[in-house]
Amino acid sequence: MEHYEKQHKEHFSGSALAVNSGVEQPPVVSPYFKKVKRRQLSVDDYMKGILEGNTTVLSQAITLIESLRPEHYELSQKIIEKCLPYSGKSVRIGITGVPGAGKSTFIEAIGNKVTNLGHKLAVLAIDPSSEKSKGSILGDKTRMETLVHNEKAFIRPSPSAGSLGGVARKTRETVILCEAAGFDVIFIETVGVGQSETAVHSMVDLFLMIQISGAGDELQGIKRGIMEMADMVAINKADGDNIQRANLTKAHFVNALNLFPMPESKWKPRVYTCSSIEGTGLLDIWSGVEDFIRFTRENGYYQKNRNRQAKYWMYETINDALKERFYQNEEVKNQLAFFERKVLDNEISSFIAARELLRIYSEKK
Repeated sequence: MEHYEKQHKEHFSGSALAVNSGVEQPPVVSPYFKKVKRRQLSVDDYMKGILEGNTTVLSQAITLIESLRPEHYELSQKIIEKCLPYSGKSVRIGITGVPGAGKSTFIEAIGNKVTNLGHKLAVLAIDPSSEKSKGSILGDKTRMETLVHNEKAFIRPSPSAGSLGGVARKTRETVILCEAAGFDVIFIETVGVGQSETAVHSMVDLFLMIQISGAGDELQGIKRGIMEMADMVAINKADGDNIQRANLTKAHFVNALNLFPMPESKWKPRVYTCSSIEGTGLLDIWSGVEDFIRFTRENGYYQKNRNRQAKYWMYETINDALKERFYQNEEVKNQLAFFERKVLDNEISSFIAARELLRIYSEKK
């Protein structure tokens, strides 16, 4: 090959067909570049950053909570323990609604109003994960274009990973960190009307449901249990030609809520109309939030509800830990496929298979 190239160069030497050697290209990576390994922050480093309201450090700490690595779990639990004395001073609001109700637009619009009133707002937006790929778009930061640049707001989209529709213990722990960082208003946006609402209700002070008018029978398909959880209902997109329909929808919801028994909080749920685009009705909704918090604090329900939630999450944490240990047990992992096959072949029932696996776990743990 080298001999051929030499003859080729000699043959075309001085000819217009001669091919000159190319210019040597510089390396893709600079030879002066040195990869700097980021220093691992200590618990004290995280605490210092969180208490100072450093959102970069806060985000890193939340990533530890969401991580599946055991060493990250241990570190995150130490951070949470140290944050506990600084938590509990925020107003926690769960926000739900059917897809297309404009939850993200509503949160951005009322969020800017809330921060203008002097509050610091944290938005924990739960993004649906794909059941197949486990991937998530995490698009809330894209949708909330103005709020994401608000210095008094912090937006954290998190993939649901199929856990109770996206809301579980990790969200509860994230709330603690946000409160320690000085955020006195916490919005938790759920995936949509479904199973996740129960989990959200167990970690918030007030439950707000977003609805729209002009989409058929507005009450159709809304589960009674979710309606009973709602402390407030906001009929969104009440603007333009839709104002009259929004008022009619409001009347429907008021009538429907009057049929339900009085909630334990003794607060009669309110229904509002608003426009996230035009900004109308948003301050009335926030005034309603302040009325609810004042009312429930005075009658003792606020603290009673917080105590019940703390107890609930203690048991949920125990259940999660037991479930994790069960599936990580080596003997269980070895036998799981065997019993699964026997169930699919109708050799044993699902209940017997579960009982046998639990027996194996209790004997081999």
